Amino acid sequence: MSALTITHTHADGTLIDGTARGDGTAQILKAQGWRWSRTLGTWYIRHSRDRRADTAQIDRTAAALRADGSDVDITIDDTYRTTAEVEADKIDRQAARVDALAAKANRKAVDAETAWAADKAAHAALPPGGEPIKIGHHSESRHRRALDKSWNALGKAVMTERESAAARGRADAATHTTSARYQPQTVARRIDKLTAELRSLERTLDGHTRTLFTNSQTGQKMLEEHAPAQGAHRDRVLDEIEHTEDELTYWQAVRAEQIASGKVQTYSRDTVAVGDLIRYAGHWHPVRRVNTKSVTIGSIVGGSGTDRVVYTEIRGHRTAAERDDASATSNDVA
Repeated sequence: MSALTITHTHADGTLIDGTARGDGTAQILKAQGWRWSRTLGTWYIRHSRDRRADTAQIDRTAAALRADGSDVDITIDDTYRTTAEVEADKIDRQAARVDALAAKANRKAVDAETAWAADKAAHAALPPGGEPIKIGHHSESRHRRALDKSWNALGKAVMTERESAAARGRADAATHTTSARYQPQTVARRIDKLTAELRSLERTLDGHTRTLFTNSQTGQKMLEEHAPAQGAHRDRVLDEIEHTEDELTYWQAVRAEQIASGKVQTYSRDTVAVGDLIRYAGHWHPVRRVNTKSVTIGSIVGGSGTDRVVYTEIRGHRTAAERDDASATSNDVA
């Protein structure tokens, strides 16, 4: 009977300690959605780092292991790390991943070069001039073996070349992961998402009422009431609010730095007017209406409809005067 310990922290995610090869736990853990990490040398639950423990999955796993005769202890620490700590850790781990993928790509490139050299040597060993196999001749067996060796060498060279290209592609893509997370438009969307999540959490904390529909004849509203969070649920909501506020503060600071450094231009109803041009989806579009959070343009797919573009999605701006100056030299207007 083995003693196992399932642990969860936001820094490490959900792990299990005490398993051994051949002890029968692998099949159980796989069935419960766990994966083996060669890097960590243990089983883990995917995407569990810096998230609340999935107690349902942990409890199911523990029950299955106990039914198999194992003693299982569970230790959960659901304390959030600060967003600054989380981001610094992500950047460090991504840098290590880039190094590992680059090293793997280099090894695959060497393997491909070796395989192509072997293919060249095998091809050079064939009879010159594409000489056919002489059936019944004493050279027939040797000739067939040489052909098989050449074909096999070519197949291996092609396979290793593809593996090398795939490894290089993954390594190149990994170098852009962190920069993609910090793209100005991505940061702006993340701020909007966190702001909406914070409002939702505050409504859950304080309770709220929403109108489902209004009777058109009597004017009576059908309401759905949600009571304020209580007890353990309230404590959890308060933790989520604190965590979301920390995330929002971090990304707002990133956004402020991007604006201050000139990496991104900010737009609003104070800077964009009806008749101006905005650049969106690769084209310049005349502004038909200016709203609080967006502008209205003609439909980007044509027709008489309209589309709304939030200010953070605008890629360029020309005033009406600049539009008139540019119209003589450009036809890139939708």
